[in-house]
Amino acid sequence: MHEVDEDEIALEVFIEALRLRHGYDFSGYSRASLTRRVRALCAEAGYARIGDLLPSVLHQPSFIDKVISHLSVPVSELFRDPEVFDRLRKGLLPILSSYPRINIWQAGCAHGEEVYSLAILLEEAGLYDRCQIYATDFNDGALERAAEGIFRSASIKQFSENYRLAGGKNSLSDYYHSRYKYIRMDRSLLRNVVFANHNLVADGVFAEAQLILCRNVLIYFTRSLQDRVLTLFADSLVRGGYLVLGAKENLQFSNCAGKFDTVDTTSRIYRLRA
Repeated sequence: MHEVDEDEIALEVFIEALRLRHGYDFSGYSRASLTRRVRALCAEAGYARIGDLLPSVLHQPSFIDKVISHLSVPVSELFRDPEVFDRLRKGLLPILSSYPRINIWQAGCAHGEEVYSLAILLEEAGLYDRCQIYATDFNDGALERAAEGIFRSASIKQFSENYRLAGGKNSLSDYYHSRYKYIRMDRSLLRNVVFANHNLVADGVFAEAQLILCRNVLIYFTRSLQDRVLTLFADSLVRGGYLVLGAKENLQFSNCAGKFDTVDTTSRIYRLRA
């Protein structure tokens, strides 16, 4: 008989406490990834075991912000995986340009690096003024940081190289202002962006979109939750609309696989069948 250790039990109780007390449901998240993040939370908060978190989760409302920030925000960068943005620029945007209005849903926007990358891409393609980007996340703290558009200057070299490889037409410095050890993205890039709280685990269709990007989010979900989210995306796309996933994500084993055609296997771009 498999003996369940104390941390495994405590993790399940922790997940249930978050759901019942605060309405955040992490039950469909990969246990290996979730365990690593919760243990990191324990270390930062000064707790020896996962079970020690429970009193704070149940009785300290302010503690929940720290919990969510640890469990929900992945690492990203401007024009991450530049070949994907180059493919969007050359292959998808010319097709999307046939629409009088273009709705784009950036699901799981974290700190906004991909939102600003998209805005720059659309600006340089001459499409931004007829686009609306809906940038969503279930972490309000992440949404606030995304709206600020402030990043460390130390990242600029990597950001600029990504932009170049993505086929950038100008200098990335045209799109930000430097001050001390930080940069702030030009506020004009947000003129067609709406930031909103949306939980992929629990909420329904957010917008009717021609393009949905949800990159490096599904890797943290179990297979059943991946299927739920992919069904949500299929229901949110117009016929012939595009879905872009992360480098380690695909539709191959999903119940939704039959609803999509593969446009680019390497870039993980799919098109909802018309």
